[in-house]
Amino acid sequence: MKRTPCGGLGDLFVVRTAGHVAGAEVLGSIEHGVSVLGCPLVVVLGHDSCAIAAACAAADGGRAPAGFVRDVVERVTKSVLAARAAGHGQAEEILHEHIRHTVDLLLDRSRVLAEGVAAGRLAVAGLSYRLAGGSAQLVASHGLSRAAVSTR
Repeated sequence: MKRTPCGGLGDLFVVRTAGHVAGAEVLGSIEHGVSVLGCPLVVVLGHDSCAIAAACAAADGGRAPAGFVRDVVERVTKSVLAARAAGHGQAEEILHEHIRHTVDLLLDRSRVLAEGVAAGRLAVAGLSYRLAGGSAQLVASHGLSRAAVSTR
C-alpha cells in the first residue's frame, strides 16, 4: 500500500487543544500523523487569544478556573513563570515563550518526532498567529530551513 503524506485528507492532520497543551493523547495523535500518515510537518500554532491571559491572572494570584480548564491553565502557567523569570512581561513575549516551550516539549517527550527531525524526514515549527490580521510569525523551528519559510 502506498502511503500518501497525511493520508490525502486535505493534507492536514489537525490536533487542537486549548493553550496547545500536549498530554499523552495529543502526543500519540501527533505521532500517528507523522509515523502512520506520513505528515512531514508539525506546527504548534499559538495565537493572541490563547489561554495565556487566564494563566497570567492565575500566576498573579487570581482564581484558577474550575473543572478541567484548570489543568490547561496550570500547564500554561509554567511558560508564564519562565517568561517572567527571563524578564519578559508582554503578552506576546509570554505567548512566544509558551510556543517555544511546547515545541521543545514535543521533541523531548516523543522519540518518534525527535528521530524524524534528526533524520530530516520531519520539521517541527512554532508559529504565533494574529487573529485580527491573519498573519503568522515563526517563533521556533527544528528541521526547518528559514530559507524555506516566507516571513512576509
